[in-house]
Amino acid sequence: RCSSNKQSFSSNKKDYFERLSHMMDLAKEALLLKRAVVEKFTEEGLYPYSKVYLSGIKDRFGEYWKNHFNTIGLIGMNESLLNFMGKTIGEEDGRNFALEVLDFMRTKLLIYQKETDLMFNLEATPAEGTSYSLAKIDKKTYPKIIVGNEEEVREGKAEPYYTNSTHLPVNFSDDLFEALNLQDDLQTKYTGGTVLHGFLGESMPDTASVKKLVSKIAQNYHLPYYTLTPTFSVCPSHGYLKGEVEKCPKCGKACEIWSRVVGYLRPVVQWNAGKQAEFTQRRTYDRQLHEF
Repeated sequence: RCSSNKQSFSSNKKDYFERLSHMMDLAKEALLLKRAVVEKFTEEGLYPYSKVYLSGIKDRFGEYWKNHFNTIGLIGMNESLLNFMGKTIGEEDGRNFALEVLDFMRTKLLIYQKETDLMFNLEATPAEGTSYSLAKIDKKTYPKIIVGNEEEVREGKAEPYYTNSTHLPVNFSDDLFEALNLQDDLQTKYTGGTVLHGFLGESMPDTASVKKLVSKIAQNYHLPYYTLTPTFSVCPSHGYLKGEVEKCPKCGKACEIWSRVVGYLRPVVQWNAGKQAEFTQRRTYDRQLHEF
């Protein structure tokens, strides 16, 4: 994956899109180079199982990886808006501009497809590592740049991070339906993977309530994927505990706190410093769930 990141120091809208276009061109060239290398390695037998599995594609199109996408995505749209226009993606002006950015990227990817006769898609890249590493590099290079947790970084209390893709800031709201209303149009712009996580601070409510909630979302929104993700803890002696529990109430031992880092569940202690900083700021949607 290649990430088209924050245009934080653009002077105007024209400049912003010129910079974005240039970054996408670089991402395209990088993807084509990598594709050529992978194709060569496959031909030479480095990926023997894939070579057999994709042999039909090779026979039909002359390339093993012809039916695989070239993926370009973005991270830090919220911070891009803060730096560029002083708005968050949760505000109407910011959200509208984010939609314009995604439309621009989609159009650009269609041009790439016609130029190369290869498939390109726009993805809300997970950015487990780059949401931290790019923010850290940018903050060092441009100390005045605004990151996702700007106040904490300035006070020396946390490492910097960028908000994933076009998501709302993690501390924006505890109202799941407010988040859905603000994210629905953005989520449907992606032609590759994307997901909205409904983070919960506690365990799932009863199955009937979950069923009602999932049904309401499916019937009233268009976004392709969403999750309900509870936080839980694990005591080495007593096992599963609901919610974020630092010490086991039975034995006092330190517990492992688990949550979804981006696409998968992992102990929070194993996350990078930027993602750990993000976790401390997350607001959860428990209030909404208990209404069902």
